[in-house]
Amino acid sequence: MENIKFSDLQLNEDVLKAIDDLGFEEPSQIQAEAIPVVLSGEDMIGQAQTGTGKTLAFGAPIISKIKKGTNNISALILTPTRELAIQITDELARLSKYTRTRLLPIYGGQPIDRQIKSLKKGVDIVVGTPGRILDHIDRGTIKLGGISYLVLDEADEMLNMGFIDDIETIIKNTNDHRQTLLFSATMPGPMKRLATKYMRPNPRHIAIIKNTVTVDKTKQFYFEIKNKDRFETLCRILDLDEPSSAIIFCKTKKGVDEVVESMQMRGYNVEGMHGDMAQNHRINTLKKFREGTLEFLVATDVAARGIDVKGVSHVINYDLPQDTESYVHRIGRTGRANAEGIAYSLVTPKEYVVLKEIERFTKSKIRRKDIPTLDDIMESKYKALVKDIRKTIEEGDFSNFTPLAMELDEEFNLVDVAAALMKMTFEEKLSYDYTENAIGSANHVRLFLTVGRMDKINPRSLIEFITDNAKINSSSIGDIDILEKFSFINVDEDVVDRILKNAYGKKLNGRKVKIEVANNSK
Repeated sequence: MENIKFSDLQLNEDVLKAIDDLGFEEPSQIQAEAIPVVLSGEDMIGQAQTGTGKTLAFGAPIISKIKKGTNNISALILTPTRELAIQITDELARLSKYTRTRLLPIYGGQPIDRQIKSLKKGVDIVVGTPGRILDHIDRGTIKLGGISYLVLDEADEMLNMGFIDDIETIIKNTNDHRQTLLFSATMPGPMKRLATKYMRPNPRHIAIIKNTVTVDKTKQFYFEIKNKDRFETLCRILDLDEPSSAIIFCKTKKGVDEVVESMQMRGYNVEGMHGDMAQNHRINTLKKFREGTLEFLVATDVAARGIDVKGVSHVINYDLPQDTESYVHRIGRTGRANAEGIAYSLVTPKEYVVLKEIERFTKSKIRRKDIPTLDDIMESKYKALVKDIRKTIEEGDFSNFTPLAMELDEEFNLVDVAAALMKMTFEEKLSYDYTENAIGSANHVRLFLTVGRMDKINPRSLIEFITDNAKINSSSIGDIDILEKFSFINVDEDVVDRILKNAYGKKLNGRKVKIEVANNSK
């Protein structure tokens, strides 16, 4: 599937324009294989993990084909959780930027009256959770008899969460001539029976096989960030570690251009590579990076394909990639020739689910690191400077400067002179005009919850449970560790009382959840 472009897939020109604005250079495997099938009108089973680009795989062709502005809902997308419904709607909104497609997410925890009002105005695509969709069917506020597309996304998760009966009831309220698209990471028996019962005979089956991978030579870490702090976090990492050679990955061409411009303004020795750049320019940039005359390379996944450069100490995921396999390809640029490499990822709370999927895929642990403080950076640079001074003294190659030092000694204390010179050096070495010692440093509290894997929960359902009951934003939630019988979750200090008051004792997947602040021993 290499070298296929979005423009080869017969998508609507307005959708292609929106994809180009997003900066995606070429389709992922599931997109390249699924889009032609969806456009052909065939029913389809897409077997692929989270993080492979499924939303675009079904969203782009559906937006390309549906008749907009009618009184009927044209497409229904069922998804297991509120968080995923919002995420899918956001992505579809970006894809329909030039098509005026009317979108509506429908989920529990949101006033139903507001949803009814939006439905009465007319909607082209509904993205919803099964329970709330059933509520609307029972009220007569959603009519699905005229839909052209039914998408079951994360179908195995909906099955695990006990939605199978709800899904069947919803399907029975649709029509027989609809096109059905089922996306699932696994295909358990009940899922196969559902497909056999409600899909046309012989649906197309696309399976994106995930092979086991190893990333043993690369130490993997992530920094939990707020989106507004993304670039400053990058600068703090570079100022602390001072990598000799690093590749910084962005998801889009536009992102590469913006990061390169911002870094060059701050004195970094950096250039970018993406698909819109001339081949000669890319060859010359890579040549400089190989020869060591260029310290930092900012690139998209496509532009970095085939790069084989020795001595790359760091790979930094400025954005997480579009799919999990790209993550492996990215961090494979470091940790070569029996040398250990370091891979850093900048992750917002909303991207935490994707990070967990990457961990499952790579069978490795990506550990959390605190964003470097200014004190951390200064200490690191102080140690490096002292090391350089000692080396210079040992080598004795400074005799030309002895007369100048003696002249200054007559006027000033030499300790003051040395301190002033060190201050000047420090100021030159700091690339960013830092105004705070620390950023993104909300104090986290670790909570203990009496539910685990045995209760069929996952990070997404746990986040939804907390946000729905405590009425807090998902950005207040950090690390989540789900064990067999219990779980730990890090939350901002200022929301702990609301969680303990409003979520304690509430049911998740049929089990009452007890919550307490975790002891250090847990």
